[in-house]
Amino acid sequence: QVQLVESGGGLVQAGESLRLSCAASGRMSNINYMGWYRQAPGKQRELVAVFTLGGIVNYADSVKGRFTISRDNAKNTIYLQMNSLKPEDTGVYYCKYLNLWGQGTQVTVSS
Repeated sequence: QVQLVESGGGLVQAGESLRLSCAASGRMSNINYMGWYRQAPGKQRELVAVFTLGGIVNYADSVKGRFTISRDNAKNTIYLQMNSLKPEDTGVYYCKYLNLWGQGTQVTVSS
């Protein structure tokens, strides 16, 4: 059974940066199935950045040019570098692998 553990969230001011990590334990078929989602208060969970099977990365339009997803295959870990953060980036950020979700990490951006 794969388990996902996120870390790196916190409280920052607008314009600052954060780096999230998601470490997966257990046997994984393909790290390309991993990605990041987020859920703001009162809103539905939405895609932020994901790897696709072809190795292409998909980003939400709202984060393009500011966020970068990366991975370390040897560590079964993916990262989300978030720059130029905005208050609207506030929410709980979740790591996903296939149909499994991590517990989430809170990101709060103050104006």
